[in-house]
Amino acid sequence: MTFYQCGKKMLQTVIASVCFVLIASTVFAGSAPKYVFYFIGDGMGTAQRQSAQYFYKVQTNNPDAKLLMNSFPTSTLVTTHSDNTLITDSGAGGTALSTGFKTTNDFIAKLPNGKNIKTIAEAARDAGYAIGIATTTRISHATPASFSAHNMSRYNENEIAVDQLNSGFDYFAGGGFRHFVAKNNKQGLKSKRKDSRDLVAAFKAKGYKTFIGDNARDKFRAYKPKKGDKVLAPLAYSSLGMEIDRRFSKKRKNAMPALYELTAKGIEVLSAQKKPFFMMIEAGRIDYAAHCNDATGTIYDTLALDEAIAQAYKFYKKHPKETLIVVAADHETGGMAMGISLDSKGYFLKLEELLKVKVSIEDTLVSVYPKMIKNISKVSKRQQAFLKYVGKNFGLTKLNARELKQLKSAMVIEDRNQKLSADKQITYGYAYSPTIIAVAHLVSERARISWTSYVHTSSVIALSAVGVQNEKFNGFRDNTEIPRIMAKIMKIKLSSFKLRSSKALTGKTFGPVKKYSKIPYGLKVKVSGKN
Repeated sequence: MTFYQCGKKMLQTVIASVCFVLIASTVFAGSAPKYVFYFIGDGMGTAQRQSAQYFYKVQTNNPDAKLLMNSFPTSTLVTTHSDNTLITDSGAGGTALSTGFKTTNDFIAKLPNGKNIKTIAEAARDAGYAIGIATTTRISHATPASFSAHNMSRYNENEIAVDQLNSGFDYFAGGGFRHFVAKNNKQGLKSKRKDSRDLVAAFKAKGYKTFIGDNARDKFRAYKPKKGDKVLAPLAYSSLGMEIDRRFSKKRKNAMPALYELTAKGIEVLSAQKKPFFMMIEAGRIDYAAHCNDATGTIYDTLALDEAIAQAYKFYKKHPKETLIVVAADHETGGMAMGISLDSKGYFLKLEELLKVKVSIEDTLVSVYPKMIKNISKVSKRQQAFLKYVGKNFGLTKLNARELKQLKSAMVIEDRNQKLSADKQITYGYAYSPTIIAVAHLVSERARISWTSYVHTSSVIALSAVGVQNEKFNGFRDNTEIPRIMAKIMKIKLSSFKLRSSKALTGKTFGPVKKYSKIPYGLKVKVSGKN
């Protein structure tokens, strides 16, 4: 063989080897993940994530401690406006994250013109994936509904539950049995259905294993899934409890389940099907806590989300080349900020103050003073009892003159409210009472946390991801891009309607909230329900 022939052969070998490597790399890079976890922190803005991480360091006395969600290789900032306003609700926010389209606030997986849009969960189901939905809110609430139903209003939860029955999804777990159980059912469970339908029976008829109500929690925990199993598990009348209450609860039998338990059971159910799966997991009560400016409640439910992510991450470690985990949020709630000062010296936080808090504002404190009004007739004794309670459970001891005045004024106003009609009472946000807001704000002030709102804001949220093609999420993104990127990675098809820019980007507000935008700041309108 001549030198030329030898060199030519070597060159051909090298070229062939390089081509093989490039082809193999391309195939690997383009491979669709078999297992996809989509975590959504409802109301979890950047401050919620950061404050939870700082608190975790204080709580563990470890400056190197880090939330798992904040350690993923890809991180992104995401805009959240809806079609009709720069401040989204959870219906439009969930729809953007599930379908890749902007819509009107309150709409569920529908375009502003009312047309249904395919959700990424439905697209995955149609492509052969098993599908799971888990949440700490009601299963029929806005975010889980946005993946599993289609409706012109997020508040039509009875109708949404019917859509979920017909979805064919494999796993539903969370709260809200009231929209599934029949009126006057034999179990004596309270129902909110207006028709005569028994959706639990209908789910059973379709082969679902059902775990309904508080007393089914331990059975749910003990359940061992098999191939072919489908599960419906609404384990509370409304939402599941706040994480801080769950952690400090002494209840053991049928105790409130944690989000990590719902996630772990979902992995068991979906893995048993022996096929690819997609699972959306929502930490819905971050939003509830932030609505009433409960700093500690917000942080604990963010930590609960991180523990749920750890379950998926454990699975990912076993299947690193087949798994994608994405952690996002639908919007920020409360305008939470780390830092508050009335002078030029407030360059610090005091998050250790939050270690003293043992109960939630939303679920526990909300009923404390109203019960005292009923049971303690003498005003001075009632006030002392309340001050003792918040000292023990919120760390509000050694009150200064301003703090004491703030709490006593709140109690006086709440006493006065008892004699007034609902429309004349002094309340805040979603009819929050003066006492709970006073406590929430005093705790936040001691920790040097501030709030701008009782509703959502249009602040960007943070997204993080790990696993198959996680780098595709890099960049400054809009929420509609997230499911589109995910669908492309998964090689599944979303709806092909033409993408249109949000009308709200012109600076105007449209639709149902337009009338509220005309009310001057400082004047309040009472609105029920949470967004």
